[in-house]
Amino acid sequence: MSTAHTGPHTLVAFHAHPDDEALLTGGTLARAAAEGHHVVLVTATDGERGLAGLQDGHGRELAAVRVAELEAAAAALGVARLVRLGYGDSGLRPAAADEAAFANVDCEEAAARLAELLREESADVLVVYDANGGYGHPDHVQVHRVGSRAAALAGTPVVLEATVPAGLFRGVLRALRLVGHRLGTSAPLGTDRVFAPRRIVTHRVRFPGQVAAKRAAMAAHASQRRADGQVRVLDLFLRLPFPVFAAVFGREWFAEQGHHRSGPMEDDVFAGLRRPRATAVPEEPIAR
Repeated sequence: MSTAHTGPHTLVAFHAHPDDEALLTGGTLARAAAEGHHVVLVTATDGERGLAGLQDGHGRELAAVRVAELEAAAAALGVARLVRLGYGDSGLRPAAADEAAFANVDCEEAAARLAELLREESADVLVVYDANGGYGHPDHVQVHRVGSRAAALAGTPVVLEATVPAGLFRGVLRALRLVGHRLGTSAPLGTDRVFAPRRIVTHRVRFPGQVAAKRAAMAAHASQRRADGQVRVLDLFLRLPFPVFAAVFGREWFAEQGHHRSGPMEDDVFAGLRRPRATAVPEEPIAR
């Protein structure tokens, strides 16, 4: 059995695209940094296939814009190190022949790269996505697969899946469909496979002192507030009065791999480090 961890820890958050870090985990990252922990942010892609305004360009031009936004968001959250893996943005429905798309890369190769970073940082906690990749984006699903495998290779003690209680998100999708917004039908796996059921969510993290930092990180992704002829959800979120924004976005959810909740949800992403844990045994390679 491993001994309990005390003192400052290292939290590595692995995300698919710029802006994912702010939306799903921004408050948690900011809180960890404010509490004196070492926070590392890793992105798989630069988001070159994301929706944006005409002024933001396409392809490499858009990627450069989004990287600059990512750097500003990371600074707002107190991230100590930002690492970009440089894989290609897959878009919602990548072609099987697109070898550059992150969704199509060899899982073992990508996991080995991430595992090397986890070892280098002596990571205590790795944040990935749930098995559905949240709303089913292929790059998010791949983050789950690659991150889970990397943690097994590196022996990272705690893996948290950033998520949202599924019932809550399905309600949001239904509302968007009713008003004719394209995001209402944007879940590639279907609305029955979004995020995670509440029963497996182990952490609900609150960060009252870092809500402003999360809002600033979201606002840093200005290109994602613009899209010609379409109202962007991020823009609507940032137009909320601050008290309403804090009520809606002042908590984030996680499901800890290998841990089943028997009581209230945890409020500390490092809580798992204080529980006795068996020595991790690397899993068998994941078939591509």
